Amino acid sequence: MASAAHLDRTSVAFGVATLGIALFSAMDAVMKGLSIAIGAYNAVFWRMLVGLALSSLLYLTRRPPRPSREAARFHIIRGVVGSVMALTFFWGIARLPLAEAVALTFIAPLLSLYLAAVFLKEPVGRQAVLASVIGFAGVLVIVGARAGTPGDRDLWGAASVLVSAMLYAYNIILMRQQALVAKPLEIAFYQYLVIGGVLALAAPFIAVLPPAGQWPNLVFAALLALVSLMLLAWSYARAEAHRLAAVEYTALLWAALFGLVIFGEEVAVPTLLGAALIVAGCILAARTTSHPAPAAEAAL
Repeated sequence: MASAAHLDRTSVAFGVATLGIALFSAMDAVMKGLSIAIGAYNAVFWRMLVGLALSSLLYLTRRPPRPSREAARFHIIRGVVGSVMALTFFWGIARLPLAEAVALTFIAPLLSLYLAAVFLKEPVGRQAVLASVIGFAGVLVIVGARAGTPGDRDLWGAASVLVSAMLYAYNIILMRQQALVAKPLEIAFYQYLVIGGVLALAAPFIAVLPPAGQWPNLVFAALLALVSLMLLAWSYARAEAHRLAAVEYTALLWAALFGLVIFGEEVAVPTLLGAALIVAGCILAARTTSHPAPAAEAAL
């Protein structure tokens, strides 16, 4: 009876996480347009400020208690990582088809295996190494096809997305640990606060006030990100990270849909083949390795 209840709870968490990924994918599409129009830094910076204003209205009006020291540590670490992760990702998708960029980010769960070995002292077995080789082959297929197209900006875009994926691998570990010590709204508020603070350091030099016509898109992107962030935090607090890992792959379907409808981007065969190899590697890794311990058990 207990196992059936656990399975039902996991199914609900998986469904909510799927909705969160769909909204995040929609936000990616809006941010791609903004990054092309006003640049990646300004798109991310102003969206974060709008998100901070929205999350403040929801969070601070409840007079919440101060976060615990453990929660505050995760808020700061994830915020700093998230600021660089966001900039590199949105700079990259302004130069790549949306589905292709998302496919490259699928390498993150494989990279997280090695980060778990470093931070959580988990062993990396032969199966995990094989999974990584398969996943890396998928990356080579996608990037190799991109290398055959004209324009250096495309390769720089792919490199930028891969850097973001490396940071997201670390974010996967942080996400589960943070969700166990803080509530979704608190996570959303401090995510915006820390990332906004980090990006503000460069504001005097490169920030430009967006045109009036771009503000509705910035507000829409902030709303999508805020709701998505809370849905994912809610899900990761109710199910183990490895049980929700597969939900990340639905982002490719949404990216392909939004890329085609909004930007007229067709999904290339190498993108599908590379994504299939990366996902196969992730599935192999998930079946043969242990998974990150909860925050209470793991020292970061």
